Amino acid sequence: MNNLWFECKVKYEKTLENGAVKKVNEPYLVDALNFTEAERRIIEEITPYMTGIFEVSDIKRARYAEIIESSEEKADRFFRAKLVFIVLDEKSGKEKKTTQNILVQAADLPDALQKLEAAMKGIAMDYSIASLAETLIMDIFHYKPAEN
Repeated sequence: MNNLWFECKVKYEKTLENGAVKKVNEPYLVDALNFTEAERRIIEEITPYMTGIFEVSDIKRARYAEIIESSEEKADRFFRAKLVFIVLDEKSGKEKKTTQNILVQAADLPDALQKLEAAMKGIAMDYSIASLAETLIMDIFHYKPAEN
């Protein structure tokens, strides 16, 4: 199944460790069919964790070809990898470059690179890593079928 991902930003007041209250706008990734469902799902997913008022301040489509997740406790950050694939155009015989974004859950940048390379092992296409950078994404919410 080809997932449609939406980056939903949630704005709320967060109490910091020193007791100060700060307004934050945190992005979350949601698997949904459209913008309306993405908003409904982020509200549903985030409500149990919020104390007080919050709002969905922004929703935009996020284009990820793949998401590499990790169950490791230390892997609490998300990194966006931009890969450039070199494909051969059969009609013209020329090489063509296409790019894809992949999201990698890891502990740090070297861990993200290691997980990305392990996931790409055995791929038949030539590729290069154009960039690998940490994102602000806090969590990912996958699609769950409705219970009857």
